Amino acid sequence: MKLTMAAKTPAQWKTLFENEPFHRENYYTGPLGPDYTPGGTCLRLWAPTAEAVTVTLYHKGDGGAVLDTKPLVRGAQGVWSVWLPGEQHGRYYTFAVTVDGVTRETGDPYARAAGVNGVRSMIVDLARTAPSGWERDVRPNIPPAQRAVWEVSVRDFSQDAASGVRPAWRGKYMAFTQQGTTLHGDGIHPTCLNYLKRLGVKYVQLMPIFDFGSVDEAKPLLRQYNWGYDPTNFNVPEGSYSTDPTRGEVRIRECREMIAALHAAGIGVVMDVVYNHTYRTENPLNSTVPYYFFRQNPDGSFSNGSGCGNEFASERPMARRYLIDSILYWAKEYHIDGFRFDLMGLYDAESINAVRTALDSLPGGRDILLYGEPWQGGASQLHRYEANKANLAMLNERVGIFCDDTRDAIKGGCFDAREPGYVEGKPGSFWDIGGAVAAWCRSDHLPPHAPSQIVSYVSAHDNFTLWDKLLCVRYEKPEFTARDTVALAQNRLAAGIYLTSFGLPFMQAGEEFARTKKGVSNSYRSSPALNRLDWNRAEQYHALVDYYRGLLALRAAFPRLGSTDRHAPEALQFFALEQPLVGWTLPAVWGDGAAWSALCVFYNPTDTACTVSLPAGQWKLLSDGTSSSLWRGQSRIFTGKAALAPYSTTIFGAV
Repeated sequence: MKLTMAAKTPAQWKTLFENEPFHRENYYTGPLGPDYTPGGTCLRLWAPTAEAVTVTLYHKGDGGAVLDTKPLVRGAQGVWSVWLPGEQHGRYYTFAVTVDGVTRETGDPYARAAGVNGVRSMIVDLARTAPSGWERDVRPNIPPAQRAVWEVSVRDFSQDAASGVRPAWRGKYMAFTQQGTTLHGDGIHPTCLNYLKRLGVKYVQLMPIFDFGSVDEAKPLLRQYNWGYDPTNFNVPEGSYSTDPTRGEVRIRECREMIAALHAAGIGVVMDVVYNHTYRTENPLNSTVPYYFFRQNPDGSFSNGSGCGNEFASERPMARRYLIDSILYWAKEYHIDGFRFDLMGLYDAESINAVRTALDSLPGGRDILLYGEPWQGGASQLHRYEANKANLAMLNERVGIFCDDTRDAIKGGCFDAREPGYVEGKPGSFWDIGGAVAAWCRSDHLPPHAPSQIVSYVSAHDNFTLWDKLLCVRYEKPEFTARDTVALAQNRLAAGIYLTSFGLPFMQAGEEFARTKKGVSNSYRSSPALNRLDWNRAEQYHALVDYYRGLLALRAAFPRLGSTDRHAPEALQFFALEQPLVGWTLPAVWGDGAAWSALCVFYNPTDTACTVSLPAGQWKLLSDGTSSSLWRGQSRIFTGKAALAPYSTTIFGAV
C-alpha cells in the first residue's frame, strides 16, 4: 500500500492502520532501537508513515550543546536507520520525526537508557552496567507450593527513617541490597530485606519500576510522590529510584543490583507492567507513528479504556511485537521472575497468550509468572476477545487473574467502605468462601483451567488497605491508628482463608502488620508519609506478622494447596455445618512431601465460640485463631470434637 503524504484526519489514520495491506507491507521482524558495538552503533526506528527522520546527539541527558545532527535513511518495512561510528556509550539522542508535514522531537521507543526524566534516550553498553556477579545471577527455583507474592513500591519499602536503611538509599533500588537492617538500627527487629527473609514470602511484586512521568527526577523527592502508573519509557528503569537520575547507566546498574539481592535471598521479582496506556499522548510511540500504537474510536480519537486518556492497541501487529519485545527484554536483561499486567482486560487475549508463549521459549521461561487484572478502567473500543474474566477460557492455563470474587467474598466490596464480607459477618457469604477455597474450579462462575490461575487476595495497592477496610465496616468514624482486637481477629481470619485456599496467594506489603493509610482508598499521589511502610507497626503488631509467617510456612508444608492440577480441588470435602461456619478436609497427594496426610480447616466469622465435629481419626491442632505455629511443636491431638474461637481459622493435620 502506497502512503500518500497528504495530511490525514485521525479517522483516516485509523482506516489505514486497520487495512491488511499496511501491515503486510510494513510489518518488520528485525532489530530495532540502538545496536551498540565498541566500533559504532546503529540506530533503527520503525516509522513507516514518516517523511523524514533525523537524530540529534548530545553529551548530556539534559541541557548542553548539540554534538551533531544526522539524517536517517529509510529502508524496507518503514524502518529508518543511521550508523554512528566510534564509541557511543553514554551518548544521548533524540529523533525528529516528520509526519504529514509536522515534525515532532521524541525519544526512542526502544531506548534502553535515558537521561533525567526520560526526555533524551541514551546509547548504552549493557555489559558496563552489570553489577559484580551479575553473570552468575539466576532466578530462584520456587515450587508452586511455596509461591506467595508480597506487593510493594520501591519508594514505600524503605523511605521510613525507622527502616534502618542508610539515608542516601531510602526510597531507592539500593535499599533492597542493604543487609541486616533493623528498626531504628536497634539490632533486634528486622526491616526491609532482612524482614522479608524472615517472613517467608517468595516473590516481591514491585509496583512500576519502568521510567514514568509523574515524578520530576530533577527535583528533590521529599514532597513528591506517585505510584508510577504513568509510563514514559517502557524499557528504561525509573530514575527517581536511582541515586543519580542524571546518568543513564546508574539506574540500570542499581535496578539490577536490587534484583540480584532479592534473588540471593531466594526471592523472585515480579514486575508490574503498564503497557495499557502512556502518561501523555506526546510520547515516543505516538510521536514516531502517530495514532498507530493507540486504540481509536470510530472518529479516530483515542479510546480511553484505561481512564488515563489513551489505551494501547495490542491487536495491531507492530504494537503486539513491541509488547512482546519489551517483556522479553526485561526477562532476559533484568532476570525478572514474573509479570503482573495492569488492566489486563485492555489487551486482546491473543496478545497475552503470545506473551506467555514468548516467555516459555526462554531457558526456564515456563517458571516465569504471568498474571493480571482481568478488567478495564473504562469503556474501550476493544469489543471482543478481551483478556478479562469473562474470557478466561481463552487464556493460556498459565496466565493468572486477580480474583475480585475471592477478595470481595472475604472482606467485602471495595467500592463501598462499609459493605461487609464474610469475616465481618455478611449473611450468605459463606457460599462464596467455598468457591474461593476451591479457586472457583468447582463453580460455573468462572471456571479456570487450573487453580493456579487464580490470584487469591484481600488487599493490593488499589482501594482500602485490609486494616482500613475492617475498621470502616466496624465504625462510622474509625480511628485507624487505634488498636482493635476484633479487627485484628478478623484480619487473621481473612489471611487464614486465602492462605488455605487453592491458587496463588498475594498480599499488599504491610497487610501483615495492619498497614493503614488512614482511610485513603486511592493514595497514588498522596504524601510519602501516608504511603510509606511504617516499620514501627511491624514491631507493634509482631504477633500478626508471626501469624502470617506461620501460615505461609504451614501452606508450604502441604504442597497440594499450590497444585496446578485442574482436578485437585475436586478432592475437597466440605462439611454440612451451621451457617455461616465453613469447614473442609483435603487429603495430601502421596509422595509430595506433605507434613500431614490430610488437612481439616474451619472458618468461624461469628463473635461466639462454637464446637464442631472432626472427621474420624486423630487430628493435631496446627493453627488456631491466635497462633499459626502450633504445628511446629507438640500441640494437642483431637478426636471427635473441637472448639472454634470467635473470628478464627482453625487448622488440623491428620496424624
